[in-house]
Amino acid sequence: MHRASPSRPPTRRLVLLACGLAGLPAQAADRPVDAALRAAAQRNDAAAFERLLKEGADVNARDAQLDSAFLVAAREGHAELVRLALAAGADVRSLNRYGSTALMGPAYRGHLDTVRVLLATPIDLHHVNNLGWTALLEAIALGTDGPTHREIVRLLIAHGSDVNAKDRDGASALQLAERKGQGEVARMLRAAGAR
Repeated sequence: MHRASPSRPPTRRLVLLACGLAGLPAQAADRPVDAALRAAAQRNDAAAFERLLKEGADVNARDAQLDSAFLVAAREGHAELVRLALAAGADVRSLNRYGSTALMGPAYRGHLDTVRVLLATPIDLHHVNNLGWTALLEAIALGTDGPTHREIVRLLIAHGSDVNAKDRDGASALQLAERKGQGEVARMLRAAGAR
């Protein structure tokens, strides 16, 4: 009589194949060292972040929410940790669960130093997330007209952001700025050729 072997969890290869066929990002089982790295990124603990990297933590390992230590550090505006993540091989093409690049969170949250760090990489300024926004559109739609956000908008424009990009409702960066009463942002956009 043939005895069925006990069921085993799917191998990494099968998980990766299934994710690829379903069009989902491939994720391996979350290792404790990678979870600890994301936690260190969240709390801006540079010493723990560096130690965990030396222990083999992966800056690109994702949790169930598709966050990596790199994406967490960027979103939270921890510029030094973003530098460390980039030096450890962080993938600037990675996207969070909203389809946003690492640049988008700090752009709208007003994390100027992190924006500067990321603009020194080949990150895609023209990427459109699931909400229909580029980093520039997101900085305007969710930002303020304060000096920090104005500087972020200026930097995004200076680095080649499309000032005439439109969101999925057809609103341009200029229209968004005018609707929000962001006079200085609107002036910068017009000076850069926005219509």
